[in-house]
Amino acid sequence: MGDRVIAQVFGALLALFMLITPALASAAGCEVELFVLGAGQDAGAPHIGYPEDPAWADPELAQTATSIAVVDHVDGQRFLFEATPHVTRQLQLLDALAPTDSPGLGLDGVFLTHAHIGHYAGLMYFGREGAGANGIPVFVMPRFAAFLRENGPWSQLVVLENIVIEALAADTPVMAGARVQVTPLPVPHRDEFSETVGFVITTGASKTLFLPDLDSWEEWLAASGIDLATRVAEFDHLFVDATFFQDGELTGRDMSEIPHPRVMDTMDRLASLSPELRRRVRFIHYNHTNPIRFVTSPESEVVGKRGFGVARAGDRLCLSP
Repeated sequence: MGDRVIAQVFGALLALFMLITPALASAAGCEVELFVLGAGQDAGAPHIGYPEDPAWADPELAQTATSIAVVDHVDGQRFLFEATPHVTRQLQLLDALAPTDSPGLGLDGVFLTHAHIGHYAGLMYFGREGAGANGIPVFVMPRFAAFLRENGPWSQLVVLENIVIEALAADTPVMAGARVQVTPLPVPHRDEFSETVGFVITTGASKTLFLPDLDSWEEWLAASGIDLATRVAEFDHLFVDATFFQDGELTGRDMSEIPHPRVMDTMDRLASLSPELRRRVRFIHYNHTNPIRFVTSPESEVVGKRGFGVARAGDRLCLSP
């Protein structure tokens, strides 16, 4: 009799806990939160073949490749955007910022923009030599999906069901849990092995653009018919390609042959926007040669004075208060 009463009381308490958990998450200040896990270009810093990089001597100046995570605190779900070569350290950072009791890597899905090394090579750590992950959904465009299924070592991840491929369609939203909608937005970029997309991340309270890689704003305008300044007003937050600060940054290279919008050009294009709109724009995916990687650089100061932001690993942003 006593055991039955204890079981009933325990069951009632468990039901009450499950009922109030969403309220507790909301009371903590944020239901859905975005975390910046890395903001560098694909190879990060210190950079291979660049012995003068100051990060060799000072690890505090190191940077990992661009990646963000979106966390639903109510349901305890975590979604990763980009699986970079630095995914081991980045998931450790995510565990520190948004701990989870879920088994394995604690990932409920991974969204990938395209098949360049800084954006998908971290998948290799999901396999039997690394995490031995079990059935992590990986959301990619159709050509990218075929590339992963048909080419090793990625195909082994599919065969062993470390990952499960979920094919996306352009401009078609999918749900990442109950509170987050993700829509792939095609953008012009080098597409040797896959399409390239940015992601529109929508919650009940906000709309965020994650666009770490594209060739030029002119090509985007030609493809979409909408210019960048107009698009800024559509979003509450934008993370945009900042690979290079300006021409002349790479010695011995004709930078006119290297795509990517320059930070200075992007700021000039948006200079006429109100301060409130400019504050929505954050620069991400900066090369090891881009001086905005250093918080105290004159170039970072220029970005701030002009009303824009620079994304840094460890930043967090509430998408649904």
